[in-house]
Amino acid sequence: MTTQTARRTEPAGAGRPARPSRWSRMRRSGSGIALLFVAPYLLLFLVFRIGPTLAGMALSLAKYQITGIVEWRGLSNFQRLFTDDLFWNALRVTAVYTVIAVPLTLAVALVMAQLSARSIRGIRVYRALYFLPVITSLVTSGVIWQWLYAEHGPLNGLFGLLGIGPVPWLSSGAAVLPSLSLLSVWTRFGYDMLILLAGLLAIPKEYTEAAMLDGASAWQRFWHITLPQLKPAMFFVVILEIVQSFQVFDVIYVMTGGGPVRSSYSLVFFVYDQGFHYFDFGYASAAGVVLFAITLVVSLVQRRLFRED
Repeated sequence: MTTQTARRTEPAGAGRPARPSRWSRMRRSGSGIALLFVAPYLLLFLVFRIGPTLAGMALSLAKYQITGIVEWRGLSNFQRLFTDDLFWNALRVTAVYTVIAVPLTLAVALVMAQLSARSIRGIRVYRALYFLPVITSLVTSGVIWQWLYAEHGPLNGLFGLLGIGPVPWLSSGAAVLPSLSLLSVWTRFGYDMLILLAGLLAIPKEYTEAAMLDGASAWQRFWHITLPQLKPAMFFVVILEIVQSFQVFDVIYVMTGGGPVRSSYSLVFFVYDQGFHYFDFGYASAAGVVLFAITLVVSLVQRRLFRED
């Protein structure tokens, strides 16, 4: 009897293992799960950050009316902006406010970080109290400081006991920006203090101990050891403070409304005024683009300076 055996034909490449899909490789490496968790934030970032930024850049080249009518104008909004005295006044006010507020906030934060780095009883309570103004609403802080700055408020009452007349904190063009800067220091130094405190605690104690054995004074240890080691934290804090100072709006809106005589009329207040008071959204968008460009250039220059140091 002749037996015929059926020969099965195998598909080409059946002997090789199947190549895992891209999703399988991502799942094994863990990057797929990480991407899944990050995806909601990325989506919100695109919708509420990137989208409005691109829309603002597009509107800066047009005349947009509240009725929805769009008329493209090219660079005419920017030409009008650079010849507007009100814009230059707002830019000057913002620059002066930044020059006053940033160094003051940085100095107070650095001093408080040095004090908070000490191992004393109850130091955690002090750190929490220092951070309390950060989590307080800026509008609430503005109302509190407006009461402090009132003509018959606590500060002028204290000065009256010293024989000093009432100070026009918010009604004088010369005093309004320093007064607002003090509020800025109070509301922002706590966050900067935490960043600098983390940098201080990361400095190895061997450096300062060796310097003390060599006879270095406290100032020499701070200048030659502490400050260079704090460079990354200082860079982050300075950039953050500059950006926040250029974007100041809420405390000005609550406390002065841009006055007196536009002495506290910041650049963001100018954008708000043009957009929601005069409904000139294209012009307001052009001012916003200029503000974005200024902030970006200042940040890049600051980064370059820190790298050279």
